[in-house]
Amino acid sequence: MWIVPEAAIGDLVSKEASFDAVEAVFGAMARGDAYNFPVIREAIGHADALYGFKSGFDRAALNLGLKSGGYWPGNEAKGLTNHQSTVFLFDADTGKAEAVIGGNLLTALRTAAASAVSIKHLARADAKVLGMVGAGHQSAFQMRAAVAQRDFDKVIGWNFHPEMLSRLADTAAELGLPFEAVELDRLGAEADVIITITSSFDPILMSGQVKDGTHIACMGTDTVGKQEVDAALVARARVFTDEVAQSVTLGEAQHAVAAGLIGAGDIAQIGAVINGDHPGRGSAEEVTLFDGTGVGLQDLAVARAVLETAKERGVAIEVDF
Repeated sequence: MWIVPEAAIGDLVSKEASFDAVEAVFGAMARGDAYNFPVIREAIGHADALYGFKSGFDRAALNLGLKSGGYWPGNEAKGLTNHQSTVFLFDADTGKAEAVIGGNLLTALRTAAASAVSIKHLARADAKVLGMVGAGHQSAFQMRAAVAQRDFDKVIGWNFHPEMLSRLADTAAELGLPFEAVELDRLGAEADVIITITSSFDPILMSGQVKDGTHIACMGTDTVGKQEVDAALVARARVFTDEVAQSVTLGEAQHAVAAGLIGAGDIAQIGAVINGDHPGRGSAEEVTLFDGTGVGLQDLAVARAVLETAKERGVAIEVDF
């Protein structure tokens, strides 16, 4: 069995490689070549933590495995990232344990790659202003991945805790873009692309705040009860997702579905757009929304790329198991 430590991941995978892996696996899902197993995610009754498993099988790539981990809200005060996870790969032919791979950076990269894939395929080509809702650890990865997909002129942002907006300002400066902290009304009125990346259980962005033609990537809702935008905005938009079953049960669309505003049949897989089986955006005025629930197959695809590179470079550790 191979082990790839968390500390080694940063030198083994780029945002470009993560993007390619995630785009490919979304396409495989839409073709029926890959499928996710039901998600297990529970509050453990300790440290306010959410813990669970995401898993699946890609028959085309022969990626079989799971990601184990969750969200510990007090970790940042301990010098750790709030999201902690590990990926396990298994040999699809034998079931034998194949690899254990650090999943923290990998999760950040694959989550950012998913929103970037949605921007590539759904945002207007003339998008110039990127709006960021949320300034946690993941937000920097989201911004870096997003700016590779459109020629943005500036970034504007909002966060529950304004003192954290320095992360967005620093990342924008790193990318050579001006940044401005704004209120939500202005963010919705100006942004052509909006990424929401929070852990909110109440809607932050309302339909009336968002202009026509906007593309929204909702990347924080991955648990029953979480919500980043109001149900009316989801109902107004043309909705796409990674996995429809997750979108309607634990993704951003769960609230609009529960209210009877939309149904599962109103939500399209982003993979169908990638494969050319769905037209994607219908017009320049249409609001498009990507419900990025996060699927196990994303983790397995990026973990596989990491493992192969680690073996080639002699970084992976082989142990008897």
